Amino acid sequence: MLALLLLFADLTLLHNDKLELSVQNPGGAFTKLRLLADRDQTNPMWKGNGNYVGHFLCVDGFGPTSAQEQAAGLPGHGEAVRQSWMQTAPGTFETRLPLLHEKVTRRIELLPGEQVITVETTVENELAFDRPINWAEHATIGAPFLTPGKTVVDASVGRCMTRPDAKGGPKATIAVGREFTYPNVPLLKGGTRSLRAVPAGADSLDHIGCTIDPQRTHGFVTAIHLEKRLVFGYYFPRADYPWLQEWLNFPASGQLSRGLEFGTQPFDVSRRETITLNRLFDTPTYRWLPAKSKISAKFVMFYAAVPPGFDKVDDVRHEAGQLVLWNEATNQTVRLAAQKTP
Repeated sequence: MLALLLLFADLTLLHNDKLELSVQNPGGAFTKLRLLADRDQTNPMWKGNGNYVGHFLCVDGFGPTSAQEQAAGLPGHGEAVRQSWMQTAPGTFETRLPLLHEKVTRRIELLPGEQVITVETTVENELAFDRPINWAEHATIGAPFLTPGKTVVDASVGRCMTRPDAKGGPKATIAVGREFTYPNVPLLKGGTRSLRAVPAGADSLDHIGCTIDPQRTHGFVTAIHLEKRLVFGYYFPRADYPWLQEWLNFPASGQLSRGLEFGTQPFDVSRRETITLNRLFDTPTYRWLPAKSKISAKFVMFYAAVPPGFDKVDDVRHEAGQLVLWNEATNQTVRLAAQKTP
Protein backbone atom coordinates (compact mmCIF):
# COMPACT_ATOMS: atom_id res chain seq x y z
CA MET A 1 0.00 0.00 0.00
CA LEU A 2 0.96 3.61 -0.43
CA ALA A 3 2.04 5.19 2.84
CA LEU A 4 0.90 8.77 3.24
CA LEU A 5 1.47 11.32 6.00
CA LEU A 6 -0.01 14.82 6.15
CA LEU A 7 2.25 17.19 8.09
CA PHE A 8 0.93 20.68 7.41
CA ALA A 9 -1.68 22.31 5.21
CA ASP A 10 1.06 23.27 2.73
CA LEU A 11 3.02 20.00 2.59
CA THR A 12 2.23 16.34 1.98
CA LEU A 13 4.72 13.52 2.46
CA LEU A 14 4.29 10.40 0.34
CA HIS A 15 6.52 7.50 1.26
CA ASN A 16 7.17 3.77 1.25
CA ASP A 17 10.01 1.78 2.82
CA LYS A 18 12.58 3.15 0.31
CA LEU A 19 11.68 6.73 -0.65
CA GLU A 20 9.97 9.83 0.71
CA LEU A 21 8.59 12.54 -1.58
CA SER A 22 7.48 16.00 -0.42
CA VAL A 23 4.64 17.65 -2.36
CA GLN A 24 4.11 21.40 -1.84
CA ASN A 25 0.75 23.18 -1.84
CA PRO A 26 -0.20 25.52 -3.43
CA GLY A 27 1.45 24.62 -6.72
CA GLY A 28 1.82 20.86 -6.39
CA ALA A 29 5.61 20.95 -6.81
CA PHE A 30 7.81 18.03 -5.77
CA THR A 31 10.25 19.79 -3.46
CA LYS A 32 12.26 17.05 -1.79
CA LEU A 33 13.08 13.43 -2.53
CA ARG A 34 14.79 11.33 0.12
CA LEU A 35 16.40 7.94 -0.32
CA LEU A 36 15.87 6.51 3.15
CA ALA A 37 19.06 4.42 2.98
CA ASP A 38 21.16 7.53 2.25
CA ARG A 39 22.59 8.66 5.57
CA ASP A 40 23.30 12.15 4.17
CA GLN A 41 19.66 12.52 3.04
CA THR A 42 20.82 14.14 -0.21
CA ASN A 43 17.97 15.93 -1.99
CA PRO A 44 18.45 16.16 -5.78
CA MET A 45 15.69 18.75 -6.19
CA TRP A 46 16.32 22.46 -6.84
CA LYS A 47 15.56 24.65 -3.82
CA GLY A 48 14.06 27.30 -6.11
CA ASN A 49 11.92 30.22 -5.05
CA GLY A 50 8.26 30.21 -4.02
CA ASN A 51 6.21 27.95 -6.29
CA TYR A 52 9.08 27.68 -8.77
CA VAL A 53 10.91 24.93 -6.93
CA GLY A 54 11.98 21.34 -7.50
CA HIS A 55 9.77 19.63 -10.06
CA PHE A 56 6.62 21.58 -10.93
CA LEU A 57 3.96 21.17 -13.61
CA CYS A 58 3.66 23.73 -16.43
CA VAL A 59 0.05 23.41 -17.70
CA ASP A 60 -1.38 24.97 -19.76
CA GLY A 61 1.56 27.03 -20.93
CA PHE A 62 5.34 26.80 -20.75
CA GLY A 63 7.12 30.11 -21.03
CA PRO A 64 6.06 33.78 -21.13
CA THR A 65 2.61 34.99 -22.09
CA SER A 66 1.66 37.52 -24.77
CA ALA A 67 0.84 41.13 -23.87
CA GLN A 68 -2.88 40.36 -24.27
CA GLU A 69 -2.66 37.24 -22.09
CA GLN A 70 -0.79 39.21 -19.42
CA ALA A 71 -3.49 41.87 -19.50
CA ALA A 72 -6.09 39.13 -19.01
CA GLY A 73 -4.21 37.87 -15.93
CA LEU A 74 -2.70 34.73 -17.43
CA PRO A 75 0.69 33.96 -15.83
CA GLY A 76 3.79 32.47 -17.43
CA HIS A 77 4.38 28.73 -17.10
CA GLY A 78 0.62 28.11 -16.89
CA GLU A 79 -1.84 28.31 -14.02
CA ALA A 80 -1.25 24.91 -12.40
CA VAL A 81 1.87 25.96 -10.49
CA ARG A 82 -0.05 28.75 -8.72
CA GLN A 83 -3.26 26.91 -7.84
CA SER A 84 -4.22 25.15 -4.65
CA TRP A 85 -4.42 21.38 -5.08
CA MET A 86 -6.98 19.28 -3.23
CA GLN A 87 -6.13 15.74 -2.20
CA THR A 88 -9.12 13.64 -3.20
CA ALA A 89 -7.66 10.21 -2.38
CA PRO A 90 -4.31 8.90 -1.10
CA GLY A 91 -1.74 10.15 -3.62
CA THR A 92 -4.34 11.81 -5.87
CA PHE A 93 -4.45 15.60 -6.22
CA GLU A 94 -6.79 17.81 -8.25
CA THR A 95 -6.96 21.46 -9.22
CA ARG A 96 -8.94 23.63 -11.61
CA LEU A 97 -7.43 26.28 -13.87
CA PRO A 98 -10.03 29.09 -13.77
CA LEU A 99 -8.69 31.20 -16.64
CA LEU A 100 -8.00 28.31 -18.98
CA HIS A 101 -11.10 26.31 -18.00
CA GLU A 102 -9.19 23.08 -17.48
CA LYS A 103 -9.21 20.52 -14.69
CA VAL A 104 -5.97 18.77 -13.77
CA THR A 105 -5.64 15.51 -11.83
CA ARG A 106 -2.30 14.12 -10.65
CA ARG A 107 -1.93 10.56 -9.34
CA ILE A 108 1.35 9.74 -7.54
CA GLU A 109 2.11 6.15 -6.58
CA LEU A 110 4.93 4.54 -4.59
CA LEU A 111 4.69 0.77 -4.22
CA PRO A 112 6.33 -1.11 -1.32
CA GLY A 113 9.96 -2.03 -1.92
CA GLU A 114 10.32 0.19 -5.01
CA GLN A 115 12.60 3.14 -5.67
CA VAL A 116 10.42 4.19 -8.60
CA ILE A 117 7.55 6.70 -8.34
CA THR A 118 4.79 6.62 -10.96
CA VAL A 119 3.07 9.90 -11.83
CA GLU A 120 0.03 10.11 -14.10
CA THR A 121 -1.49 13.46 -15.01
CA THR A 122 -4.85 14.06 -16.71
CA VAL A 123 -5.97 17.38 -18.20
CA GLU A 124 -9.67 17.89 -18.94
CA ASN A 125 -10.99 20.51 -21.35
CA GLU A 126 -14.12 22.19 -19.97
CA LEU A 127 -14.76 24.07 -23.21
CA ALA A 128 -16.60 23.00 -26.36
CA PHE A 129 -13.76 23.34 -28.85
CA ASP A 130 -10.47 21.59 -29.64
CA ARG A 131 -7.43 23.52 -28.48
CA PRO A 132 -3.64 23.25 -28.71
CA ILE A 133 -1.98 23.12 -25.30
CA ASN A 134 1.55 23.43 -23.92
CA TRP A 135 2.61 21.00 -21.23
CA ALA A 136 5.95 20.44 -19.51
CA GLU A 137 7.29 18.71 -16.45
CA HIS A 138 9.66 21.38 -15.13
CA ALA A 139 11.98 18.89 -13.43
CA THR A 140 15.00 20.70 -11.99
CA ILE A 141 18.02 19.47 -10.04
CA GLY A 142 20.03 21.81 -7.86
CA ALA A 143 22.95 22.31 -5.52
CA PRO A 144 24.35 20.60 -3.52
CA PHE A 145 23.36 17.52 -5.56
CA LEU A 146 24.36 19.45 -8.69
CA THR A 147 28.08 20.11 -8.24
CA PRO A 148 30.88 20.89 -10.74
CA GLY A 149 33.10 17.87 -11.29
CA LYS A 150 30.79 15.57 -9.35
CA THR A 151 27.46 15.45 -11.21
CA VAL A 152 26.90 14.20 -14.77
CA VAL A 153 23.73 14.20 -16.89
CA ASP A 154 22.76 11.74 -19.64
CA ALA A 155 19.70 11.68 -21.90
CA SER A 156 18.22 9.67 -24.78
CA VAL A 157 17.98 12.50 -27.28
CA GLY A 158 18.10 12.85 -31.04
CA ARG A 159 18.50 16.19 -32.83
CA CYS A 160 19.21 19.22 -30.66
CA MET A 161 19.25 22.99 -31.08
CA THR A 162 20.48 25.85 -28.95
CA ARG A 163 17.87 28.42 -28.09
CA PRO A 164 17.06 30.69 -31.08
CA ASP A 165 17.43 33.81 -28.91
CA ALA A 166 20.08 34.55 -26.28
CA LYS A 167 17.86 34.17 -23.22
CA GLY A 168 20.90 34.21 -20.96
CA GLY A 169 21.84 37.75 -22.02
CA PRO A 170 25.41 38.64 -21.02
CA LYS A 171 25.74 35.32 -19.20
CA ALA A 172 25.04 33.26 -22.33
CA THR A 173 27.99 31.08 -23.36
CA ILE A 174 26.58 28.85 -26.10
CA ALA A 175 25.93 29.79 -29.72
CA VAL A 176 22.44 30.95 -30.72
CA GLY A 177 20.09 28.91 -32.92
CA ARG A 178 22.59 26.18 -33.79
CA GLU A 179 21.82 22.51 -34.34
CA PHE A 180 24.25 20.18 -32.59
CA THR A 181 24.87 16.59 -31.55
CA TYR A 182 24.33 16.04 -27.84
CA PRO A 183 26.19 16.40 -25.53
CA ASN A 184 28.74 18.56 -27.42
CA VAL A 185 27.24 22.04 -27.63
CA PRO A 186 28.74 24.87 -29.78
CA LEU A 187 30.07 27.88 -27.87
CA LEU A 188 29.90 31.59 -28.64
CA LYS A 189 33.68 31.80 -28.41
CA GLY A 190 34.10 28.88 -30.80
CA GLY A 191 34.61 25.20 -30.21
CA THR A 192 32.35 23.00 -28.12
CA ARG A 193 31.96 21.67 -24.60
CA SER A 194 30.22 18.64 -23.19
CA LEU A 195 26.89 19.24 -21.50
CA ARG A 196 27.30 16.18 -19.29
CA ALA A 197 28.96 18.15 -16.50
CA VAL A 198 28.90 21.67 -15.05
CA PRO A 199 32.00 23.57 -16.19
CA ALA A 200 34.34 24.59 -13.36
CA GLY A 201 34.11 28.25 -12.36
CA ALA A 202 30.96 28.82 -14.38
CA ASP A 203 28.90 32.00 -14.21
CA SER A 204 26.50 31.36 -17.06
CA LEU A 205 22.90 30.96 -18.17
CA ASP A 206 22.03 28.93 -21.28
CA HIS A 207 19.16 26.93 -22.75
CA ILE A 208 18.85 24.07 -25.24
CA GLY A 209 16.08 21.88 -26.70
CA CYS A 210 16.33 18.30 -28.00
CA THR A 211 13.97 15.77 -29.47
CA ILE A 212 13.71 12.50 -27.62
CA ASP A 213 15.35 9.92 -29.89
CA PRO A 214 12.62 9.00 -32.44
CA GLN A 215 13.96 5.44 -32.60
CA ARG A 216 12.82 4.91 -29.01
CA THR A 217 9.31 4.44 -27.64
CA HIS A 218 10.46 5.76 -24.24
CA GLY A 219 12.93 8.46 -23.31
CA PHE A 220 15.06 9.03 -20.25
CA VAL A 221 17.13 11.70 -18.55
CA THR A 222 19.39 10.99 -15.57
CA ALA A 223 21.81 12.73 -13.22
CA ILE A 224 24.52 10.85 -11.31
CA HIS A 225 26.36 12.27 -8.32
CA LEU A 226 29.66 10.45 -8.83
CA GLU A 227 31.04 10.98 -5.33
CA LYS A 228 27.88 9.96 -3.49
CA ARG A 229 27.15 7.25 -6.10
CA LEU A 230 23.49 8.24 -6.44
CA VAL A 231 21.42 8.34 -9.62
CA PHE A 232 18.24 10.36 -10.06
CA GLY A 233 16.17 10.33 -13.22
CA TYR A 234 13.02 10.03 -15.30
CA TYR A 235 11.63 7.52 -17.80
CA PHE A 236 8.62 8.42 -19.98
CA PRO A 237 6.81 7.66 -23.28
CA ARG A 238 8.06 9.70 -26.21
CA ALA A 239 4.48 9.98 -27.46
CA ASP A 240 3.58 11.96 -24.32
CA TYR A 241 6.80 13.94 -23.94
CA PRO A 242 8.68 14.24 -27.26
CA TRP A 243 11.00 17.07 -26.14
CA LEU A 244 13.69 17.62 -23.52
CA GLN A 245 14.73 21.14 -22.54
CA GLU A 246 17.76 21.88 -20.41
CA TRP A 247 17.91 25.15 -18.53
CA LEU A 248 21.57 25.58 -17.54
CA ASN A 249 21.68 28.08 -14.68
CA PHE A 250 25.20 28.12 -13.24
CA PRO A 251 25.73 31.37 -11.25
CA ALA A 252 29.00 32.29 -9.59
CA SER A 253 27.28 31.98 -6.17
CA GLY A 254 27.33 28.21 -6.52
CA GLN A 255 23.53 27.94 -6.21
CA LEU A 256 23.41 25.89 -9.39
CA SER A 257 20.24 24.63 -11.05
CA ARG A 258 19.69 22.57 -14.17
CA GLY A 259 16.33 21.88 -15.74
CA LEU A 260 15.70 18.38 -17.05
CA GLU A 261 12.39 19.50 -18.48
CA PHE A 262 10.48 17.01 -20.61
CA GLY A 263 7.35 18.11 -22.39
CA THR A 264 5.54 19.04 -25.60
CA GLN A 265 7.79 21.84 -26.91
CA PRO A 266 11.52 22.51 -27.52
CA PHE A 267 11.82 25.91 -25.79
CA ASP A 268 9.93 27.79 -23.08
CA VAL A 269 8.43 30.41 -25.36
CA SER A 270 4.95 31.90 -25.67
CA ARG A 271 1.94 29.96 -26.89
CA ARG A 272 1.87 31.98 -30.11
CA GLU A 273 5.50 31.18 -30.89
CA THR A 274 5.07 27.50 -30.14
CA ILE A 275 1.95 27.08 -32.26
CA THR A 276 3.44 29.16 -35.10
CA LEU A 277 6.55 26.96 -35.08
CA ASN A 278 4.25 23.90 -35.36
CA ARG A 279 7.07 21.38 -35.87
CA LEU A 280 10.82 21.15 -35.45
CA PHE A 281 12.95 18.19 -36.54
CA ASP A 282 9.75 16.51 -37.79
CA THR A 283 8.35 16.60 -34.26
CA PRO A 284 5.20 18.51 -33.16
CA THR A 285 5.70 21.42 -30.75
CA TYR A 286 2.31 21.26 -28.99
CA ARG A 287 -0.45 18.80 -28.18
CA TRP A 288 -4.16 18.84 -28.95
CA LEU A 289 -6.77 18.79 -26.19
CA PRO A 290 -10.13 17.92 -27.80
CA ALA A 291 -13.42 19.58 -26.85
CA LYS A 292 -14.98 18.40 -23.57
CA SER A 293 -12.36 15.65 -23.38
CA LYS A 294 -9.41 14.43 -21.34
CA ILE A 295 -5.82 13.60 -22.24
CA SER A 296 -3.25 11.96 -19.98
CA ALA A 297 0.50 11.49 -19.71
CA LYS A 298 2.59 9.31 -17.42
CA PHE A 299 6.21 9.17 -16.29
CA VAL A 300 8.29 7.52 -13.60
CA MET A 301 10.88 9.14 -11.35
CA PHE A 302 13.61 7.07 -9.70
CA TYR A 303 16.37 7.55 -7.13
CA ALA A 304 18.91 4.89 -6.20
CA ALA A 305 22.50 4.04 -5.32
CA VAL A 306 24.85 2.91 -8.11
CA PRO A 307 27.91 0.62 -7.85
CA PRO A 308 31.52 1.91 -8.03
CA GLY A 309 32.49 2.81 -11.59
CA PHE A 310 28.91 3.42 -12.71
CA ASP A 311 29.53 6.89 -14.16
CA LYS A 312 27.19 7.04 -17.17
CA VAL A 313 23.70 5.92 -18.18
CA ASP A 314 23.58 4.73 -21.79
CA ASP A 315 20.13 3.16 -21.65
CA VAL A 316 17.05 2.85 -19.46
CA ARG A 317 14.49 0.17 -20.26
CA HIS A 318 11.72 -1.73 -18.56
CA GLU A 319 11.82 -5.51 -18.57
CA ALA A 320 10.39 -8.30 -16.40
CA GLY A 321 9.03 -5.95 -13.75
CA GLN A 322 12.27 -3.97 -13.44
CA LEU A 323 13.61 -0.64 -14.57
CA VAL A 324 17.11 -1.37 -15.89
CA LEU A 325 19.84 1.31 -16.13
CA TRP A 326 22.85 0.30 -18.23
CA ASN A 327 26.43 1.59 -18.46
CA GLU A 328 27.83 0.43 -21.80
CA ALA A 329 31.55 0.97 -21.06
CA THR A 330 31.54 -1.13 -17.89
CA ASN A 331 28.56 -3.33 -18.81
CA GLN A 332 27.11 -2.61 -15.38
CA THR A 333 23.38 -2.51 -14.69
CA VAL A 334 21.25 -1.08 -11.93
CA ARG A 335 17.98 -2.94 -11.58
CA LEU A 336 15.04 -1.33 -9.77
CA ALA A 337 11.78 -3.12 -9.01
CA ALA A 338 9.06 -1.41 -11.06
CA GLN A 339 5.70 -3.13 -11.39
CA LYS A 340 4.12 -0.15 -13.13
CA THR A 341 5.74 1.85 -15.90
CA PRO A 342 4.38 4.33 -18.45
